Amino acid sequence: MAAAVETSPVLEILVREPDGYSIWNGPPFKNNNQPGIKLEKVPCNNAKYSEDGSRIMVTKMDSAIGIYDSNTLKEIRCFQIPNVVASALSPCGAYLQTFQKSTTPQEKNVVLWSIETGDPVYEQFQKNMTKATWPSIRFSSDEAVACRLATNEIQFFDAADFSKGISHRLRVPGVAAVELSRAPGSHVAAFVPESKGSPASVQIYACAKELQSQPLARRSFFRCSTVQLHWNHGSTGLLVVVQSDVDKTNQSYYGESKLHYLTTDGAFEGLVPLRKEGPIHDVQWSYSGKEFAVVYGFMPASATVFDKKCKPVQELASGPYNTIRWNPKGKLLCLAGFGNLPGDMAFWDIIDKKQLGTTRAECSVTSEWSADGCYFMTATTAPRLQVDNCVKIFNYNGSLLFKKMFNKLFQADWKPESPDKFGEIAELIKSVGSVKIEETKSLGQGSTTKKPASANPPAQKPAAYRPPHAKNAAAVQAELFGGSSTGEMSKNALKNKKKREKQKEKKAAEAAAASGAT
Repeated sequence: MAAAVETSPVLEILVREPDGYSIWNGPPFKNNNQPGIKLEKVPCNNAKYSEDGSRIMVTKMDSAIGIYDSNTLKEIRCFQIPNVVASALSPCGAYLQTFQKSTTPQEKNVVLWSIETGDPVYEQFQKNMTKATWPSIRFSSDEAVACRLATNEIQFFDAADFSKGISHRLRVPGVAAVELSRAPGSHVAAFVPESKGSPASVQIYACAKELQSQPLARRSFFRCSTVQLHWNHGSTGLLVVVQSDVDKTNQSYYGESKLHYLTTDGAFEGLVPLRKEGPIHDVQWSYSGKEFAVVYGFMPASATVFDKKCKPVQELASGPYNTIRWNPKGKLLCLAGFGNLPGDMAFWDIIDKKQLGTTRAECSVTSEWSADGCYFMTATTAPRLQVDNCVKIFNYNGSLLFKKMFNKLFQADWKPESPDKFGEIAELIKSVGSVKIEETKSLGQGSTTKKPASANPPAQKPAAYRPPHAKNAAAVQAELFGGSSTGEMSKNALKNKKKREKQKEKKAAEAAAASGAT
């Protein structure tokens, strides 16, 4: 395991500001608790890693799109594409997909480009772009399977050779959204909304043509406006968050939501058994795909961990939470309350079933674990929030490691890496601890040199709010009875205290004299 830690990749962070992006070396930080700079700031409009972290897509100021090797930072290919509205890299960085403004239906405005050759390998017309229809062509994580949503059907391609065009079609009347399983790309989920009194449904099909005669699993439901589809790693289970714009019970202004679970083997098709009423705030699979966690219910929200048979295995603490982030190593989990909540975070050890620590990251817009599972980063970014933009990095137990403020910050992302490239968290923490011990020893054995104060001390717990009249009352009380609103006695208070002590001594002496006389 120690060998695995020694050969583990270095963590990196992509940070984008208004004048461009830069790349930092991630923790553990060695120089005064500050990150090293791998790439100085480069002007751009946008920058994003591919899913596997091997390449970076950079949209430049002149509308050119550059593809870079994330290790060497050398440009592999540059595409000059006028009127580009959106772009996306395939998971392994082999293809670039672009969407351009189109004036006529004859103009094919969605183009799939080969990064290796720079040539277009597939083109089509798409009238508009929405979250459900972009990227137009969906890939599995290994790019072995590719498909796209079309009218009343799902079209599949030979991902190794797009020149063959559409390899086969799966007809699903009324289909409005699809989600291809990622690892492996063996199944596809299709959502069909309500129509003419018929309920909405989610259906699971195999991607292989010979297995597509009928759905492997199906779930129908009324009162459905939108759905979120979440596949697990291993492509054996699908979580479906069903959202309705109107809550018939009038308990929520934001409508109502339900969580359904389907398995590809048909072993389970139904509602996830939640013990509290209210909305589904967040749901996420663990990296192993063997369990999932849900935050749900009216505030204070509840959080429960389920196994892949949909049985609850652990209840986490209730609180002001609406976000779940599974640690990539699967052992730890962060519960958080972002958005319109105050930013409380609780770090849990799921294996040992104990809470490791709590902290707060106010106004956070994005949050994610590092690939090694040792660090948790939050960012307050524009345009969601225009003030107090910052990056915070916490240790796995919630203690603050690093904080940096920005005038304006657009993006802060970890470089994606496979968690399998890193050792277990316990081994990684030991290796980081040994580095810190060696650094302290290098100051000199037996040296009395004081350790320099951290540039980012942990945030102090804010004092409870006290209204002005309460503060005045405390000041008056201090004058009269010797207390102090600031914790220290004033001169008058000390004087009054001494007077009272002398009076007590005098009364005690008089009482003693009187008792002696009798």
